[in-house]
Amino acid sequence: MRGRLSDLLGPLPHPIPPDVEVTASIDCGSYRRDRLVFDAEPDMSVAAFLLVPHDRDEPGPAVLALHGHGPGKSEVCGLDGPEIRAAIEDHQGNYGDRLAQRGYVVLAPDLRCFGERGDRQPDDRYHCDVNLVHAVMAGVSPLTQNLHDLTVCLDVLEEHPLVDAGRLGAVGFSYGATMALLLAAWDARVRATVVSGFFSSWAAAHRVPWNMCGSQVLPGMLGELEHVDLGALVAPRSLLVESGTDDLLFPLDAATDAVADLRRVYAVMSAPADALEHEVFDGGHVWHGVRAYPFLKRWL
Repeated sequence: MRGRLSDLLGPLPHPIPPDVEVTASIDCGSYRRDRLVFDAEPDMSVAAFLLVPHDRDEPGPAVLALHGHGPGKSEVCGLDGPEIRAAIEDHQGNYGDRLAQRGYVVLAPDLRCFGERGDRQPDDRYHCDVNLVHAVMAGVSPLTQNLHDLTVCLDVLEEHPLVDAGRLGAVGFSYGATMALLLAAWDARVRATVVSGFFSSWAAAHRVPWNMCGSQVLPGMLGELEHVDLGALVAPRSLLVESGTDDLLFPLDAATDAVADLRRVYAVMSAPADALEHEVFDGGHVWHGVRAYPFLKRWL
C-alpha cells in the first residue's frame, strides 16, 4: 500500500531550506502567536501561525493544526483577548488556540488556495476545483503539493528549539482531517493524529452532494486507495477518529465500518489496545474535541 500511495502521489517537489521568517508577533495571554512565512519550493511559500506557550522553557510536544474548507489558518487559531477565553469553553473550532492553551507548540499553515494562499478568482468558481484544473493542466496534483508542504511544516517544527522532534502530532477537521490522515500515513514523524469529520470512505462521501472536490482526489485512486488504507499506513501509531452522528458529509455508518476494518490491522500489528480510538458524538459536521486533548496528552 505504501508503494501504491507513492505511485498515486507522483513526484514530490524537491525539498529546499525553508528559510523561516517571522513577520509579526501578538501576545495572546498564555502564549505568543507569530506569523511565519517559509519556503516549500523555489517559487512557493507557506504562510502560517506559530503558537508558543510563554511557560515553555524546554523541548516538548508540538502539533500541526490543519484547517478545513473556509478562511484558512484563522479557522483554527487567531482569536485575540476575551475571544480566546470564550473559545476555550466551547468544544467547536479554534483547536489551535486550545492546544496552545494546553502547553503545545502549534503550527497552523494555510493550505494551498486557502487563506493568504488563495488565488484571486471570480466569485462563481469553487476555488478547490479551479485549483485542480490549473494543477492538472500543469501536470501536478494539489493533494501531492499540500502533502509536500506539510512535510516542510514538520521540518520547521523539528528545528524549533522548544520542540521535541520525537513528540509531533497532527490534528485536522474536514479537509484538514484529510490532510492530517494523509500526512500521518506518509510521514512516520507524526506520532499521534486526530482525524475529525472525515474518516469513512471516498465511496460514501462521493454520494453526498457538494462534498467531493478538487482538493481531495488523486489521479487513478479509484479502487486503489481508501480511507482505511491510509489508516493502515498509520498503524500502529496512535489515531483518534471523531464522527458526528448527524454528519451528512461523511456518514457514520461508513465511518464505523472503516474503523472496524482498521481495528483488525492494529490488532495484527500488535498495537496497544488504545492506540486506535473512535469517538462518536451527537452532532453534525463539526470539530468535537472532547477526547482529542486527553488523547494527545496520552501519546505525546
